[in-house]
Amino acid sequence: MLENWQLALLSCVGATVVLYIWPSAHRFPVPPGPKPKFWTGNVHQLPTSNAWVTYMKWSQQYGPVVFFRIFSRQYVVLNTVKAAIDLLESRSGIYSDRPRAWMYKELAGRKWAVFNIYIHEPRHKQYRKLLHSGLNPRATDTYRQILEDETEKFLQGLAVTPDQFISHIRRYAGANILKVAYGWTVSGNDDYFVKIMEESIGIQAQATQPGRWLVDSYPIIRFLPRWFPFTDFHRHADYFREQLNRVDFIPHAWAKEQIQSGNYVESFTSLHLRPESGEVPDAEQEDIIKWCSSALYAGGADTIVAVITAFFLAMTLYPEVQKRAQAEVAAVVADGLPTLDHQKSLPYVSALIKEVLRWAPAAPLGLPHRVTQDDIYEGCRILKGATIVGNIWALAHDESVYPNPSEFKPERHLEDNEPQLDPRKIIFGFGRRICPGAHFAEVSLFLSISNILASFDISKAIDKDGREIDPVIEFTPGITAHVKPFPCLVVPHTRSTA
Repeated sequence: MLENWQLALLSCVGATVVLYIWPSAHRFPVPPGPKPKFWTGNVHQLPTSNAWVTYMKWSQQYGPVVFFRIFSRQYVVLNTVKAAIDLLESRSGIYSDRPRAWMYKELAGRKWAVFNIYIHEPRHKQYRKLLHSGLNPRATDTYRQILEDETEKFLQGLAVTPDQFISHIRRYAGANILKVAYGWTVSGNDDYFVKIMEESIGIQAQATQPGRWLVDSYPIIRFLPRWFPFTDFHRHADYFREQLNRVDFIPHAWAKEQIQSGNYVESFTSLHLRPESGEVPDAEQEDIIKWCSSALYAGGADTIVAVITAFFLAMTLYPEVQKRAQAEVAAVVADGLPTLDHQKSLPYVSALIKEVLRWAPAAPLGLPHRVTQDDIYEGCRILKGATIVGNIWALAHDESVYPNPSEFKPERHLEDNEPQLDPRKIIFGFGRRICPGAHFAEVSLFLSISNILASFDISKAIDKDGREIDPVIEFTPGITAHVKPFPCLVVPHTRSTA
């Protein structure tokens, strides 16, 4: 038998082992952040717009990894490239899930959407495989004629009504994706399908707004009857579900009807509903195809609109950059307009596009991740279930990676200038959630932007007194941030014959 002192010694040794050799995550503090209130957390400190800027300012005070709470939900924001790569890339095995959003996913019926699906769902891999087959470089090359045709229409629209350049951008982006996804030909700037898609984007922003829906933090209240106080979220969810379902069902139903009639344009939907093998997909497979087709628009068109609009703003503010890019195009493309074959011969134009992606990221906060187990990072604990936000805006304006980040400077991406981090490595997402349509987006952006540079001059608008109007740089809220409408002058570009 052991003596009492021996038992005491063993107990102390055991405690030491538990505390120091096998440390619990709960021994570490959560990352620093703004002081929360007892019940509501940091709801009162959340900004109504430009949240990415607020989070970046918080990082200057609290450090690169910032913690805050909305009622019972924990959020961790990563504000440097190092933190984002360390967690979302290097530890993607536990950081690639999506948060449970009761309002948007469950009540509004969006849990099966491609970009929202949980990592453990078998559909996740099926979605990725299907989208890769339709958006990889080889598949994208088959869409070349579509892109070139729509680019020509885009230029024609700009030439006729240049003051409506944002409407033309929306038509161009929507036309590309809708033709690729469904075989639908966009009729004009007020196209029916484009309107449905754009309306859904605004609804999505409402449904996913952090802190707006109490049911996200206290899901048990979803069982309360509709007449009970504080349950108006049921009414909103019904409306969201009805409107958002239109995005998935209406274009898919139209494409299916065209395919059955035998009079259809080859598209992503037709290729999978009518595969070469002749094997007709069952109801489950068709549902997967339907969700993937709608994801093409959700993940592609709105992003392209944001980037091209930001390009117009950058050219308005930085005329010297525009002139250099136009000179490169003129030197390489003697006659006609640039094509995809010219891409490798236009390094400055390619660098300009990279800089637009960095300078004004289309999705400044990306899509939220969820950590699936307790983790320790830089001496702080990140608890299982926390929502992890990669602040892409802060990453793209990280001074340690991009000196003078607010300056629009394509030269930073040229090989002969010791190029800085390629922004495409951070703006298209991370780990197992990286955007499957990145290549398609890059091809579309190069074709449109290079052709705009070859065809038009963009400059500041002139007021009635002949003075230049400096555009105000403001962004819309939502997952995709658009530059708010601003005035600029778009006139045909005349190439020098000297």
